[in-house]
Amino acid sequence: MVRYRPEHKQATRERILASAGSRLKTAGIDGAGLSGLMADAGLTNGAFYAHFGSKDELVATVIRAQLTAQRDTIAALPDDLAALAGYIREYLSPTHRDSPADGCPSAALLLDISRAGQAVREAYAAGIEEIVDVVAARLPGRTPDEARAIAVGLITMLVGTLQLARALPDETASTRVLDEGFANAQRLLQ
Repeated sequence: MVRYRPEHKQATRERILASAGSRLKTAGIDGAGLSGLMADAGLTNGAFYAHFGSKDELVATVIRAQLTAQRDTIAALPDDLAALAGYIREYLSPTHRDSPADGCPSAALLLDISRAGQAVREAYAAGIEEIVDVVAARLPGRTPDEARAIAVGLITMLVGTLQLARALPDETASTRVLDEGFANAQRLLQ
């Protein structure tokens, strides 16, 4: 029997998480079977259980990891509203709209997450809470409650705007939705 170093197992796990994140965001939670998820990672189904106890555990881990990465991206921005506005412009861009596999898990999977099991919903809730906290901390001149309310409103508007833009078949109308969403986000930041 071949024994792998712990680094190999961690690298394999990371590969599964990355490929599963892309597949889940394009096919949905129910549309992504274990066989496809593992094939995307270049592995067999049997290798899955060396890393995860169930598909729900994998989905929860993917969601949590992707939201943590999103939180870290926002936290690493320069601490001013211009940097946050730049992040929002990128979030509401045609590139992000057209690349769900590489984008925000909320915009791609929110309905699926609402129907998922407790572990997936709890992983999502914890991750989105941290994003709200990071955004709220970047809103100067407001009480903590006001900043939190604005952060929640901003995040929900961004996710909804991106979802609507993705649903529209007309590219011009879709891009207009993105632009209007950005203008509305700017109003929230004032």
